[in-house]
Amino acid sequence: MNPLPPKQYQADLLASVERYFRAIHEDLEKDAEMAFLRVTKELWGQRCSYKPIAGFEKGMPYFCLRVPTGGGKTLIGGRCVPLVNRYLLQTEHSIILWLVPSNAIREQTWKAFCNRAHPYHAALAEAGALTVLNLEEAKALTRATLDTSTVVIVATKQAFSQQEMDKLKVYESSGALQHHFGDITPEQRTNLLTGPENTAPYSFANVLRLRRPFVVVDEAHNARTELSFETLARFRPSGILELTATPDLEKTPSNVLHSVSAAELKAEAMIKLPILLETEPDWQKALAYAIDKRNQLQTLADREHLGGAPYLRPLVLIQSQPRRQNVETLHAEALKAELIRNHNIPAEEIAIATGEQRDLEDVNVFAPDCRIKYIITQQALAEGWDCSFAYVLASVAELRSEMRVEQLLGRILRQPGAVWRKAPELNRSYAFVASRDFGATANALRDRLVEGAGFDKKDAAEFVAAGNATQAQFDLAGSRRVELRPVVVQLTEKPDLTKLDAGLRGKVKWDSKNKTLTISKPIAPEEDAAIAQTVVWQESQKALTEAALKSRTEAVEVFKTPSERSVAFRVPQLAVRVHGELQLFDDPEALDYPWDLPVYASQPSPDEIQQFKSADRMAETGAIDVDKEKGKVRVTFLPELERDLALSYTPEHWTEAKLGAWLCRNVRETYITQQSMMVFVSAFLSALLKAPGLDLARANRQKFLLRAILEAKIRDLRSEAAGIAYQQFLFSDGVKDRATVGNGFDFIFHPDGYAPSRDYARARELMKHYYPRVGDFDGVEGGEEEQCAYWLDRAAQRGEIEFWVRNLVRKPTCSFFLPTATDRFYPDFVCQLPGGKILVVEYKGADRWTDAEPSRKIGELWEELSGGKCLFVMVKDKRWDWIEAKLRASRSGVG
Repeated sequence: MNPLPPKQYQADLLASVERYFRAIHEDLEKDAEMAFLRVTKELWGQRCSYKPIAGFEKGMPYFCLRVPTGGGKTLIGGRCVPLVNRYLLQTEHSIILWLVPSNAIREQTWKAFCNRAHPYHAALAEAGALTVLNLEEAKALTRATLDTSTVVIVATKQAFSQQEMDKLKVYESSGALQHHFGDITPEQRTNLLTGPENTAPYSFANVLRLRRPFVVVDEAHNARTELSFETLARFRPSGILELTATPDLEKTPSNVLHSVSAAELKAEAMIKLPILLETEPDWQKALAYAIDKRNQLQTLADREHLGGAPYLRPLVLIQSQPRRQNVETLHAEALKAELIRNHNIPAEEIAIATGEQRDLEDVNVFAPDCRIKYIITQQALAEGWDCSFAYVLASVAELRSEMRVEQLLGRILRQPGAVWRKAPELNRSYAFVASRDFGATANALRDRLVEGAGFDKKDAAEFVAAGNATQAQFDLAGSRRVELRPVVVQLTEKPDLTKLDAGLRGKVKWDSKNKTLTISKPIAPEEDAAIAQTVVWQESQKALTEAALKSRTEAVEVFKTPSERSVAFRVPQLAVRVHGELQLFDDPEALDYPWDLPVYASQPSPDEIQQFKSADRMAETGAIDVDKEKGKVRVTFLPELERDLALSYTPEHWTEAKLGAWLCRNVRETYITQQSMMVFVSAFLSALLKAPGLDLARANRQKFLLRAILEAKIRDLRSEAAGIAYQQFLFSDGVKDRATVGNGFDFIFHPDGYAPSRDYARARELMKHYYPRVGDFDGVEGGEEEQCAYWLDRAAQRGEIEFWVRNLVRKPTCSFFLPTATDRFYPDFVCQLPGGKILVVEYKGADRWTDAEPSRKIGELWEELSGGKCLFVMVKDKRWDWIEAKLRASRSGVG
């Protein structure tokens, strides 16, 4: 099957990995650490710290991709394998050692990798010929298989991690593997593990050491011990990629190259958020509410299915208590009896998945003929089970530390089909918990999302919300702005506050001098009786009951942003006519312009020739050098790795024609005919081989570098041609016949789709922002861009702007952009004006004003083509009067 197109956050993540691998080769010392620091600075505006692992060779790439639960870590890891071959190892084939935390996940992963119809297999197969093995199969791995395919070996970490190596078969000598060692060089032999008699066994571990496997550690947070690192070091890996939702940032810190937020997953319909929480002291009522919610969702799903939407049967996950001797608990059988006896639910609609009973084994829960609607479990769904039909979590006990709920939370987050459903209710998750304290329960869920599902604290605060309006006022730690006004009660007697539990006692304070009781936080309805019982006289009890009601009604004001009120925010986009039809203009490649590779441009430049010579010389001269200034040994990992791989994967002695054919097949360029590519590559290769000191043998050794040089050369030529076409199409006479703004092409700021990479810490000060969160600003704190945001917010408070948004950079699914000849322009701010017009504001420092001309020109053209619906202004030097002029023009109907 063809691989599924990646979601935008996945494409961004993979682009970061490719960028990192390229940077390692571009770095003068081929140093993975320096490349990491440079790339994270380019990506995120600040260098992320890099911690090498003790026991590994200096310069080995070791990095982490942080993806929250529901983000598709395994698929992302599979898509990274072709990048490893192409950009890091620069080989056609490799060994990938894929390590998982348990046998259940190993079996699940191995089966999916082997299944040609599965997206995981399709992602891996982008690397070319593919062989997938479990560890038992790998012990009979042949050299021919390694030489002709990328071999992915799926195993548990435990299979390699015994302290005493002689207990594991991977370290034992095997006659089936002897042929791997028949003609190895003395240098290779010195790198092998040796046994008690100082002889190197024909072991699988030594095969790995020869072939320098790239290691993928799935669920890496489960494998971060000194022993696990020591185990990985035994195989001389070419690099280590960690996939996890919760990287270690303290004890043995992971090098997080790219971090995906839950908001990004939500913006691309990967997960169902927010989690709408309701608490109820009576566990039977909480369970009844969960059942009722499932039935409501089923009605909506059935209605959509009749309209052509995919089949959906929402499931309820019910977290039971364990059985305890001589103690009555709400164990799985008790809950099943409750469902059957008091809710008339047929037994065949209920499954139990615990350590003792496994009703879900070999059951396809997605099948339309499956009748299961309720799954009772403790933690048995934590591994190896995944079903996006799960919508509702019901927990019949308070969320205490021993009641681990994060795995079950992860099971209700995944969005069916990773596409939005028409009914908003089907894009949410639901939790019903037996609890008296909504605020504490909401915070417990948020903690679980941070600690177990990989959400950051901002995401967790935003994406756990009250399922009913009555309980929203008790959520003081959520993302919404809540204004509390203390309620003061005059009493004629002193209340006995010792009768209250600690939580309720923290909400009140007695002033004995003034004889007043101050209620500082909302009192829940179920707490009314307890607060009234602190006094004796009936008048005092009545006063306290009335004050408690006031504390959760009149004294609480919950502020909602426009996005939280589901106010629409649409921005007209630029569209162009191609072959007489309008289409969104999101890339200059959308323009229809003739282009072919000019043969005259195929000659290699002096810089390209020097780049080739330098790389080949480094590969020949050795991996260890001395920094003469500092007198320190500097180890260059990559040249040594390249030599090891060259010895294991012997390069073919191709003719010039065969090397040219390989380059034509492997240079990525979709807009060029094969004939044009062949002519261009042949001319380039012929000229290169005529350069002094270069020959075909060197070209064969460095064919991956040749490919990279050709790709960059062709990319520059195409970019130049696209720029000329862009300029002629948009900035010449008659543009209004070729382009327009709007006409059904609008960008919509989705109420749940805002995903900043970094949050602005003082977001609550910006009262008119469309979202509760605000993306951080460029530059220093208090810089001019930040000042511009505050100016816009004050203008909105004066009524000149309805609301505005901090537009995010390089987030095309949740940001407005305009295309330039070479890139996309993401303006800083987008404002909704009274009357429906849109104002776009870009702030530029004076030092960048000249470079910003392409962005300024496309912004002004967008305004011109909008017919007065849209306004654009680029500001520098705090010229807020330029923005004010646009606002006046909007009010007067000009522009």
